[in-house]
Amino acid sequence: MHIALLGYGKMGKAIEQLARQDGDEIVLRADSDTSRKAAADFLQAADVAIEFSRPESAFDNIRLSLEAGVPVVCGTTAWLGRLEEAKALCAKHQGALLYASNFSIGVNLFFALNRYLATLMAKQPNYAVGMEEIHHTRKLDAPSGTAITLAEDILKLTPGLDKWANGEAGSSRELPILSKREGEVPGIHEVRYNSAADSITIRHEAHSREGFARGALLAARWIVGKQGYFEMKDILGF
Repeated sequence: MHIALLGYGKMGKAIEQLARQDGDEIVLRADSDTSRKAAADFLQAADVAIEFSRPESAFDNIRLSLEAGVPVVCGTTAWLGRLEEAKALCAKHQGALLYASNFSIGVNLFFALNRYLATLMAKQPNYAVGMEEIHHTRKLDAPSGTAITLAEDILKLTPGLDKWANGEAGSSRELPILSKREGEVPGIHEVRYNSAADSITIRHEAHSREGFARGALLAARWIVGKQGYFEMKDILGF
């Protein structure tokens, strides 16, 4: 498989290392210094693009890939205000786009577990739900995209909750998300239900970036030859 890496930071390098072990070829390593024309030229040789850049660059990278007829897998977060535009571009060019706030297989299992637990807890009004996420100090967005995915799934399933709050909740109708930035932590996400009698907690802890990189490569192989907008649940059958 010929892969274009749109974003060549720590995640891009982790994906490259695993891809080369699998016999794949990296035909483009685009960072902030790569011109749009150069990226467009090299994209012509790619079977798929994997986009892990910055929030302000993600949409343009997706557009560039779709205009080049290259399916794109995107893991950049904090740009989703333009997701509907990206879906429209995908339809216009009869292309393929797969977005995930987290490509780790374990995290996507955690998403499914979170939805199931939220369904059960919706019938238990004596419990209050809260979340915590911890990442390395270089992570730009807070809460993390993964935390927002978890929170939005809980909101859909929990009567009496209207929105999530970045920090302490301002009312009983808000779901609080406490974000911490510490050292080199790859990612920890915790959902906790508290009552006067007890607490119920589910937690996912990443040990390295390898799980994210392997999931992104799985998505890249899966999307080749497809058309439309997809998410990890389409790959995993959730």
